[in-house]
Amino acid sequence: MPRPLVLHPDRLFPADPGVRALARSLYEQVRDLPIISPHGHTDPDWFATDEPFGDAVKLLLAPDHYLYRMLYSQGVPLERLGVGSRRRVAGIEPREAWREFASRYSLFRGTPSALWLDQVFGHVFGLTVRLDADTADLYFDSIGEALQTPAFRPRALFDRFKIEVLATTESPTDTLASHLAIRRSGWPGRVISTYRPDPVVDPEHEQFQDALERFAGLTGQDVHSWRGYLEAHRLRRAAFAEVGATATDHGHPTAATADLSEREAQALLGKILSGRFSAADAELFRAQALTEMAQMSLDDGLVMQIHPGAFRNHNRAVFESHGRDRGADIPQPTDYVRALKPLLDRLGNDPRLSMIVFTLDESAYSRELAPLAGHYPVLKLGPAWWFHDSPEGMRRFRERTTETAGFYNTVGFNDDTRAFLSIPARHDVARRVDCAFLARLVAEHRLTEEEAAETAVDLAYNLPKRAYKL
Repeated sequence: MPRPLVLHPDRLFPADPGVRALARSLYEQVRDLPIISPHGHTDPDWFATDEPFGDAVKLLLAPDHYLYRMLYSQGVPLERLGVGSRRRVAGIEPREAWREFASRYSLFRGTPSALWLDQVFGHVFGLTVRLDADTADLYFDSIGEALQTPAFRPRALFDRFKIEVLATTESPTDTLASHLAIRRSGWPGRVISTYRPDPVVDPEHEQFQDALERFAGLTGQDVHSWRGYLEAHRLRRAAFAEVGATATDHGHPTAATADLSEREAQALLGKILSGRFSAADAELFRAQALTEMAQMSLDDGLVMQIHPGAFRNHNRAVFESHGRDRGADIPQPTDYVRALKPLLDRLGNDPRLSMIVFTLDESAYSRELAPLAGHYPVLKLGPAWWFHDSPEGMRRFRERTTETAGFYNTVGFNDDTRAFLSIPARHDVARRVDCAFLARLVAEHRLTEEEAAETAVDLAYNLPKRAYKL
């Protein structure tokens, strides 16, 4: 007999009945607010073409490294889950991949992935029984049938989810054709891009040399010259701004910044282009690039996001067989106080600059990031991110940052996801957790109910809209 799918209305609220009632009251005031999604990785082509999504595997499983990294840890080959491989390996039928996933869905108990997916299954697709081996085919068929209907086209779901703005992320070498097509289509949905220059600022990126040549071709600049290289960035940033971009995004291994002279920067660029450079040279090049990007943000107004701290592609075998972003990125300790100082010495007191800093190193919240954001006008704290966008991670973030940085040196929530259908669920989890935290402050007589209600609305809607200039 299938087990019922239960989505309790008080999930994630405090166990104490009085505080739970406060949290419930606060949540009612933010539950239906529009979604501001200023940092994510959905495919803009979905909204340009508005073609039906494929099936449950292509939409929900194969793009989501949160899911298949857990299954891989339990010995399930990525090929068995529909994840594309560089090798010529025979593909698996989508239904069989879904059965592999469904038969192991219990692995996700207690994880945020289960919270998000159960809400997608129940609220988006109207399923009423839990996913397991016995209901795998029911799920696969129900989801597949729904995805072929007009109500489940990308633009219809965008409207249904009450998304006010959705930011995607593209490389400097992207032609932005999908975003241009969206703008020409006349559809009023607001889908904007974000400038992510990593492939042309990270000499250790496997695509660096090829990306740099495409970068030169798109801009007509001599990128072997430091001045030409910077001008190429300015031109591409302007092109991104024309399709609505309000932010840049920088996923460096560390938060290192530098402030070299033009002569020193040109010499470093020459060494990088020669291919005869050390790991320290590559780090210095990335560090100088961050400072240059911050300087450009003073000119063009783009908000700067920095999210260091991931040891990317840690599993060499998976990287070689399947490429990057396949669930093998691991958090590592990250310094901010010394790393950001060269940039902050140059620009940290100019309120025209807006920098949002994320971390995967939770130990840095109270020790470094909250004190930095609680002082420098240019800095704001991004939300609990990636490995920590979970109920416990979000609570820890509020507990460790609020006393020093307050709520208003943070930027609300962003979902940072490729999983389009989970966006409402992720925002719902964040709203519930914040309301639970605020309810505790009310119960402890540290906030009034009126102050808590205002803050809840700010965290859910006003702060991200303001921080990202939306």
